[in-house]
Amino acid sequence: MVESFLAACGLAQDDLPTVNAVLNSTCTVLLVLGYRFIRRGRIRAHMTCMLTATGVSALFLASYLYYHFAVRHGEPTRFSGTDWVRPIYFTILISHTILAAVVALLVPITIVLGFLAPSRHRRLARWTLPIWLYVSVTGVIVYWMLYRLYPPAG
Repeated sequence: MVESFLAACGLAQDDLPTVNAVLNSTCTVLLVLGYRFIRRGRIRAHMTCMLTATGVSALFLASYLYYHFAVRHGEPTRFSGTDWVRPIYFTILISHTILAAVVALLVPITIVLGFLAPSRHRRLARWTLPIWLYVSVTGVIVYWMLYRLYPPAG
């Protein structure tokens, strides 16, 4: 079913890392727009951006998990960079991974609070937004380092 959908979009399973980077980039733009809207008092536009960013992130997660478990069968993509770039890559990757788990918990709580307890939502969102932005941006950086700057062999 997934293969059929990808084919209809003119994509192959090997294109999923690029799709995932586009989803992360889209999420980043939506988060920044959502922040700008709330700073201007445009609550409805803020909600639209943030809920859309949540949907894009959920789609990213589904695509990411599908690629790594159904396509790659749990086999990690090896980073081929050497020397000084390796510790930089792994520092970004490890911080990205840890904070992605944190943001996966923070985002739903922040959304619920947005509907039920706006003052608590604001307090938590001050932490959720920068972490979520970091995760979205570093996701794209990891993609560029892993698949574009130092592509895997074979």
